[in-house]
Amino acid sequence: MKRLFLALILALPLLAIAQEKKKVACVGNSVTYGYGHKNPAETSYPTQLQQLLGDDYEVRNFGHSGATLLNKGHRPYTTLPEYKAALEWQPDIVVIHLGLNDTDPRNWPNYRDEFFADYTGIIDSFKKAHPDGNPQIFVCRMTPIFHWHRRFKSGTRDWYWQIQEEIEKIAKHGNYELIDLSRYLYSRPDLMPDALHPNAEGAGIIAKQVYSAITDDCGGLSLPAIYSDNMVVQRDVPFVVSGTADAGKEIIVSFGRQKRVTKAAQDGSWKVRFTPMMADGMKYTITVECGKEKIKFNNVVVGEVWLCSGQSNMAFMVKESSHIEQSLANMKGKDIRLYDMKPLVLTNNIEWDSVDLVKLNRHGHYLPTAWQEQDKKNVSDFSAVAYHFGAMLADSLGVPVGLICNAVGGAPAEAFIDRKTLEFNPTLVDILYNWKENDMIQDWCRGRAVKNSAKSNNKLQRHPYEPCYLYETGIAPIACYPIRGAIWYQGESNAHNVELHEVIFPTLIESWRKTWENPEMPFYFVQLSGINRPSWPHFRDSQRRLAEKIPFCDYAVSSDKGHPTDVHPKEKAPVGERLARLALNQTYGMSHVAQHGPTPARAFSFRGKTVIEFSNAIELKTSDGKALRSLEIADSIGCFTPVDFEKQAKIEGNRIIIEGTAHRVRYGWKPFTDANLINEAGLPASTFELKVNTEPWKLGRKRPRPGSHADNAPSATKTRQ
Repeated sequence: MKRLFLALILALPLLAIAQEKKKVACVGNSVTYGYGHKNPAETSYPTQLQQLLGDDYEVRNFGHSGATLLNKGHRPYTTLPEYKAALEWQPDIVVIHLGLNDTDPRNWPNYRDEFFADYTGIIDSFKKAHPDGNPQIFVCRMTPIFHWHRRFKSGTRDWYWQIQEEIEKIAKHGNYELIDLSRYLYSRPDLMPDALHPNAEGAGIIAKQVYSAITDDCGGLSLPAIYSDNMVVQRDVPFVVSGTADAGKEIIVSFGRQKRVTKAAQDGSWKVRFTPMMADGMKYTITVECGKEKIKFNNVVVGEVWLCSGQSNMAFMVKESSHIEQSLANMKGKDIRLYDMKPLVLTNNIEWDSVDLVKLNRHGHYLPTAWQEQDKKNVSDFSAVAYHFGAMLADSLGVPVGLICNAVGGAPAEAFIDRKTLEFNPTLVDILYNWKENDMIQDWCRGRAVKNSAKSNNKLQRHPYEPCYLYETGIAPIACYPIRGAIWYQGESNAHNVELHEVIFPTLIESWRKTWENPEMPFYFVQLSGINRPSWPHFRDSQRRLAEKIPFCDYAVSSDKGHPTDVHPKEKAPVGERLARLALNQTYGMSHVAQHGPTPARAFSFRGKTVIEFSNAIELKTSDGKALRSLEIADSIGCFTPVDFEKQAKIEGNRIIIEGTAHRVRYGWKPFTDANLINEAGLPASTFELKVNTEPWKLGRKRPRPGSHADNAPSATKTRQ
């Protein structure tokens, strides 16, 4: 008996410990329950959370499919048995994920004003049920609802984000900890088969976020890969260093003589901002410390940083170009640093390995990389256009230049736009639907994606050409890093629909400027070159007009460097240098640097002649000294005929004067053109089409004189920024 009594005495502390397990109630709807899983009891997020938390916690699932937060909703959570059971259990920790079903048209449109009170009412009920009245409350931002949800465009899209804002207000008002369950899942549509319910892998992502919120364990100190040895810090703007650490931990960041101290937020995120620095030629060390953890970045310089993006003509490497010797010679005396984001797999006409397909779903499209100082090997493997752009900047500015390249061969522009921007664009939202069979996307892109993904069993398999994907994998990971601007060489995979591209292109620029929180971020792009593809003259002219409409945006002509059959012309040095001229003139204020070839300003009739007047030219010339080629005029019906320049026209200063009255003029209007108009700087004119002002005096002004700027100024023109 004494032995038994002693054993019981010794066992009492163990029994007390067992009874002290923290009770975690997961309150929610079908996402919490594990709807769609083969066995929710094994794979729902509460089950996976229990595995992560271990024996010190007891987790119970109180999710009910279809439950609404609103008490007047079609299935109020407060009327369900799970709610009653959760209260009776008296949990120490309550994780609330409700609101998705409130997007139903029966609910939010009618009772939105009651959401705040109903939500706080549920929280208060758990407080009253708890023995000491102070359970730990976690309020969750909702998991995503994707575009293929049946009510997405009819209301769910808009109501979803309104509810998200209301949930944030509730958390802030009550000082409750907020868990953002959309943070990682919003870029993982492959985990949401029915657009609403995460599968087991998606539930695992939720479980990890909730685990981190409960335990403050966010995986320790970590920074995005864009921070590394040899990086270039953008001069003259605040430099931001950001990362993650365990919640509440103190972070100390040192950069030169500057030091910043902050604490990691509840979700582990942290950010510090340094005073803008000059490019002083010094080499710095940046140190990030969190307790015993320490990360150091060496050989850091201050200079200019540009993002270089697009498709294969931007990805086209120095070693493939016709200027490799010139490129390697440009290395001398310059400090150019490269951050080269190479793809895991090339989008060639092959079936990808199933292992690589899974990596792509998990955002593994770009291989791990780091900043590198230039050498023969990495310059040879780097973008030729980007390198020559950077070399001219470095030579002209005399400062280090950092180039980030994430171009992907064949990629359509919509792949580089963020999801929310597309979702709320009245035209482009439709580009998200069934994208591999959607004729808003070029058929070549769709066919190649089908070929590459043939070995995947996932109907929602990701691919670099999918709308949003390259933003999620190539833009979002570097968005923390300050840059001066972007250069872009793309369009081949959007030239099938000029009108649609006129919506996509400004949307892409808007998306990036919003990402970097810089509405004036310079964006310079390459106009498509020459090749025998029928739509390209229209596309080039559209690009010219877009550049006139979009602030802080301009284009470089490349049609004189094209090839009749090769979509990848090898003369890349002049193209990169033309982009650099735009940046030097417009971004860096070097007005003496010629930035453009002859630019059509207006066309008008005068005394039986048609006059085309150009800006960016004092003296028009031809590149080969021969007669001007590829100029056409149209009659009132719109039929174009070539101008025999030697018989019909002449050049006078910055004007072309053509015999006869035309109604329209155009230049370089062939897919592969031999057009030869240049200015005194040797820069070529763009493909263009203009309406001729045949009766300018009817506007209430005097007849124009040749050389006058009184009439026919294109309505879409803008002052170059």
